[in-house]
Amino acid sequence: MAEDRSPDPDADVCIVGAGPAGAIVAARLAEAGYDVVVLDAGPRFDLDDRTDQLDAHIRPGLEGLWGMGGERDAYTSSGPRGYPLNAARVKGVGGSTLHWQGMVMRLHERDFELHSRHGVGVDWPVDYADLRPYYAEAERELSVAGADDNPFAPPREEPFPLPAFPPSHSDAIFAEACESLGLPTHSVPNARNSEPADGASACVGYGTCKPVCPSGAKYTAERHVARAEAAGARVVDRAPVQRLVHDDTGKRIDAAVYATPDGEEHRQDADAVVLACGGVENVRLLLLSASGAHPDGLANSSGAVGRYFMDHCFAGVGGRIDRPTRQNHVGFNTTECHALYDGVDPLPGVKLEFLNYAGPSPVIDALHADDWGDSLLDSLRESYGTHLAVGGLVEQFPRAENRITLDRSTTDDHGNPVPDVQWSIGSETRRAIERANEVQRSILTELGAEIDWVVGPDATGPAYHHMGTTRMGTDSESSVVDPDCRAHDCENLWIAGSSVFPTGGAMNPTLTIAALSCRLADRLDEWL
Repeated sequence: MAEDRSPDPDADVCIVGAGPAGAIVAARLAEAGYDVVVLDAGPRFDLDDRTDQLDAHIRPGLEGLWGMGGERDAYTSSGPRGYPLNAARVKGVGGSTLHWQGMVMRLHERDFELHSRHGVGVDWPVDYADLRPYYAEAERELSVAGADDNPFAPPREEPFPLPAFPPSHSDAIFAEACESLGLPTHSVPNARNSEPADGASACVGYGTCKPVCPSGAKYTAERHVARAEAAGARVVDRAPVQRLVHDDTGKRIDAAVYATPDGEEHRQDADAVVLACGGVENVRLLLLSASGAHPDGLANSSGAVGRYFMDHCFAGVGGRIDRPTRQNHVGFNTTECHALYDGVDPLPGVKLEFLNYAGPSPVIDALHADDWGDSLLDSLRESYGTHLAVGGLVEQFPRAENRITLDRSTTDDHGNPVPDVQWSIGSETRRAIERANEVQRSILTELGAEIDWVVGPDATGPAYHHMGTTRMGTDSESSVVDPDCRAHDCENLWIAGSSVFPTGGAMNPTLTIAALSCRLADRLDEWL
């Protein structure tokens, strides 16, 4: 039977996007008794297909895990550096948590006060103390496994919901070198079950967390979608929103206009609208909703919609040592070092990551090999088991020229202009990448490793953490949303997700997304 994608006649809230931001807001509002509709551009993915998706990832000739690409997902990148937008985003119920690695940590206190403390970037209109209780809620919402052993982390008020994952074999190797170099190491909070929780098993060690977790131990926003639906919310897949329409005053959103697979367009009216479709698509939808009252795009009287696009840059050094490393037994990080983050020169923060998945996987090598028997075994023994790598996320400061715009020369499957990504890296970020490489080299040199590769400033790529394009602030002339994430220009429009971040730090953003989403749900509950 065809799925009913007709509008809900009595919606209190329409949420655009079923990733972690939208799904958390939907679950909490539905559980509070509101009539909630969620519209997502992509399909639902069946949990029973995850093992088949794993096969599609590792076997030669099979591809297309999450259906990204083609006319639906077209984009351009006209900036100084090409930006591979579709390499890491997912359109579908669950969003990019379907294939993320799952590391979650709080921003540091300095991240909220970058301008006050250091004279760069901007300050957030909220500080760490404002978000501290919501960080604790977010850790519970995501069933975070962790330990309070990070000497650089901001203060916390309660233990993590689940115990931390133990250090891996290669973590223990790195710990020797880091101790000699005076670099404190500590555990990594993870949004994956270290013991059974939320109706899912503990991690069983597939080692393929990115791009797929067949066991369900890693959090995806599907958990909150299920909660929202159990509380009465309606989640409509394959319903890409084309534009938002407003009343005669231009100050109130009347409806989200969305398309369905049968070629029809529908109008979902609601008292409140929440955009939660990511740092690129949030911008695109606002710009596609331009009108006489909002000629430069909806909620864009400041001209800030799309500007200050930030990502985290990758820095890394890898090599081999003459001892077993047991690479790829774990598909996520269990040890990090934040010693290069606060009050160091150069200023951009650096988060060092000790990679458990350095070097080739024997399974993938075997499946792609042309030889057999003893010859294959010899080649696998040669390629596997002695690789080490230290990675790192490096902070980008907000820059107005880094932005998302519309490319009107290229259209998607509905005839709409596609997003254009204009991305570059400033001199301060280059210096921080170079400093990260110095420390990473020193760690591997201390271990006597033969260095095989370095990812430095000329070869760096993004971590696919899209931030800053609808920044929050108290000044409506320089920001898009207020401290409660409500648009300055539209009284019933809210924006959820990392696009509201004024600065990005060097910490993975999803826990902060979840904390802001919990806070936004409270604000909406007060407003409705």
